[in-house]
Amino acid sequence: MGARATADPAVPTDRGGQPGGGRTPEGKKGRPTPTRKEQEAARRRPLIPEDRKAAKAESRIAERERRAQAQAGMAAGDERYLGPRDAGPQRRFARDWVDSRFNIGEYVLIFLLLILVLMFLPVQSVAITLIWVVYGYIILCVIDAIIMSNRLHAALRRTFGTVQPGTRWYAAMRTFTMRRMRLPKPQVRRGERPE
Repeated sequence: MGARATADPAVPTDRGGQPGGGRTPEGKKGRPTPTRKEQEAARRRPLIPEDRKAAKAESRIAERERRAQAQAGMAAGDERYLGPRDAGPQRRFARDWVDSRFNIGEYVLIFLLLILVLMFLPVQSVAITLIWVVYGYIILCVIDAIIMSNRLHAALRRTFGTVQPGTRWYAAMRTFTMRRMRLPKPQVRRGERPE
C-alpha cells in the first residue's frame, strides 16, 4: 500500500494545500475574530435615551454650536462653510475687488427708504424734486456697477484666463450692499488691491 500524505485537520490549509491558509505571518490580525454576539453588542445602542429631556437639551446645544461655527466660518470667508454662490477663487477675487473700492451703490438701500418717506410729505412739489434726485442717484449707482464689473472682468481674465459665469453679476450685487452688512465679511481694506 502506497504512502499517502494526510493533512492534519487542526492546521488550516489554502486551496493549494499549503498550511497557514495562504496568509503570511505579517498578514495576521494579531487578535481573534469577535463573535457575532460581541459584534451585535458593540453595534447596539438604545434608540431612545433614558433621559430624553437631557438628550434633547444636549442635542440643541450641539446644533447651536455647530450653527454658530458655520456662521463664523462663512463670515470669515472660510471655503469649508461657503455655499455654492460664494465658493471658489474667482468669487473670492470678486469680493476682494468690490471691497477694495468705494462703491456709490453702498447706500442705495437708505435712498430707497428715503423715497418711501418722501412720498408721505405734505408738500408734493418738494417730494417730487427729491424723488428725482434719488432716481438720479440710483442711475449713477448702476453706471458705477457696470464700470466696476467691466474692470473686474478684465482683471479676472488676466488672473485666471477664463471667467466663471455669473461672477460679474455676483460682484455687481455686492456693490449694492452696505459694507458692514456684506457676507462673507470684507477681507481687504479700501484701496488695497486684491491679489
